[in-house]
Amino acid sequence: MSEVPEETRQSGPSRRLVTAALASGLLGAGFAAGTPAASAAEQRKGRGNAARHDVLFVSAHPDDEAGSLSTFGYWRDSRKLRTGVVTITRGEGGGNAVGPEEGAPLGLLREGEERSATALAGIEDIFYLDKPDFWYTLSAPLTERIWHKQDTLERVVRVFRMTRPTTVVTMNPRPFNQHGGHQMAARLAIEAFFLAGDKRAFPDQLECEGLHAWRPQRLLSQNSAFSSLLGPDAPKQARTDPDTGLPVIGVWSGHLSREHGTSWAQVERDAVRMYLSQGWGAYPPEVPTDPAQLGSDWFSVLAENGRKITAPAREQSGLRPIFAEYRDWTRTVGMPWLANNAQPAYPTPPSTTIPQVAAAPELNGVEGDGEYPGPELPLQYWQGDQATPDDCSATAKMSRYGDDLYVLISVTDDREGASLDKSDAKRHWRTDSVEIALDPRGNADDTSVTFKTGIFPFTAEGGPAAERDADNHQGPAETTAPGMRVASTVSEPYKGYTIEAKIPLAELPAAADPQRFAANIMVYDSDTQDKTGQTRLAWAPYGSAQADTYVWGTARLEGYTPPPDRPTTPAEPVIPTEAARSADSRASIDQARRTGVPLAGGPLPCKRPLR
Repeated sequence: MSEVPEETRQSGPSRRLVTAALASGLLGAGFAAGTPAASAAEQRKGRGNAARHDVLFVSAHPDDEAGSLSTFGYWRDSRKLRTGVVTITRGEGGGNAVGPEEGAPLGLLREGEERSATALAGIEDIFYLDKPDFWYTLSAPLTERIWHKQDTLERVVRVFRMTRPTTVVTMNPRPFNQHGGHQMAARLAIEAFFLAGDKRAFPDQLECEGLHAWRPQRLLSQNSAFSSLLGPDAPKQARTDPDTGLPVIGVWSGHLSREHGTSWAQVERDAVRMYLSQGWGAYPPEVPTDPAQLGSDWFSVLAENGRKITAPAREQSGLRPIFAEYRDWTRTVGMPWLANNAQPAYPTPPSTTIPQVAAAPELNGVEGDGEYPGPELPLQYWQGDQATPDDCSATAKMSRYGDDLYVLISVTDDREGASLDKSDAKRHWRTDSVEIALDPRGNADDTSVTFKTGIFPFTAEGGPAAERDADNHQGPAETTAPGMRVASTVSEPYKGYTIEAKIPLAELPAAADPQRFAANIMVYDSDTQDKTGQTRLAWAPYGSAQADTYVWGTARLEGYTPPPDRPTTPAEPVIPTEAARSADSRASIDQARRTGVPLAGGPLPCKRPLR
């Protein structure tokens, strides 16, 4: 199970095992440096019509297009429409179910997967913008900062002006339960749709680079709200999105592919299983053959004939900061109806009190007398496959001794997941693990100001391992939280495990507020050896429980006063920004030479004469 919301996974899987050697013939910088670029004139012309695309899909990561591949293939088959993909990052922040690659090498691996998968739908060109994918966040503002929005927007506009699509398709911009990168990709596509035709936008592209303004005609965004509607007749009925009020269109996946001799749903599934680095090879190889069991791809229509489709805007009160920021953005782009009902009716989060104990618990993975006198916290089903109590169930307890927080998590589990090497103790959701998430001030809007640790109960070398992920400072616990200690006991024969952790409050990014201290505790259950997960449990089980700080429960620290010199403002986050470069990708270089669209959507040489 990859680190993406369940809603996203259900709307369209995608991923395949490709070894580094097979990753689309990708070579290193030495090759790139010796490869001549297309001339400026060739780039502006796009080698005739090589740059032209009827449809452009704008996304954040390799595989984001997977849930729409049946549509793009069908459009090519039935209407001769040529689709290209703009992928802003190469997914360096994702997991890797097939090897040790991470960072830029993982990004190049994922490029190979994406190119191989999309080729089944007849997609030849993928325009990577070389922006970093850092980790799973729900925050578009944080993503905007890391991607340097104006630079990214300028690149998207340049690709639009050079490829001149009639239809632009993108992701859903709404903030709840969705990757911040997905939100940001949609925002950029929406803004670029209108700016590409505006001569006042990025005028150097016109005056210096010799490009022309171009306004696409139709703007669509993916919509998963109708995914339960099956059969060929479902898209024939006129439908309206219940939140935005915009029209919705569907494209049935059961149409026959003349090239492949099977349904486009099956072609899409074949493509999906090619994104193995993200664990999507675990999807069943066959889709139903009964037409009545095949669904459609659904899209909200945001613009038609180059103009916005309007709908009534409904003001929502009591917005939390992330949702208020999104509402403000919709107003800025003149589409306030996109914010209708954007903030869900959050349930009341759980709460508990963490007791102070007279002696430090012995860190041995066993609950001793008096070590955890507080309440037992039930961890409930949150995401993935439903599980019986014997398959996966868990409870947690917490206590505090001095300036140290202790957490005991007891897990019943019927089958072991993969034992990772300690050197591969990262991306903990790939196998059996627990996650402890702590918000020291209780007011975080995203996890960059929190402490989150993933703990593996067992490793290939024996014993547990811990890391930090998607928080204020990611990496192995030994270097990012040197005062943290973990222990585990694993039953023999295997029926589960217990993890015990000592987390010094001094390791948190800010002083703990004893009355507002917030937490969530999660269990990831894997029943396979292929580095994929099946079931997730959480103390606060709602939405993206690992990333949505608004969901986390209050965990008051009984009798605690933080040291007076400990800062109350969280430390500046350390966020990985390593990104794969198009200049290191043979496939991207060859594409740039063929289409004339510069690597990473960068600028063309200026055609003005020097003065």
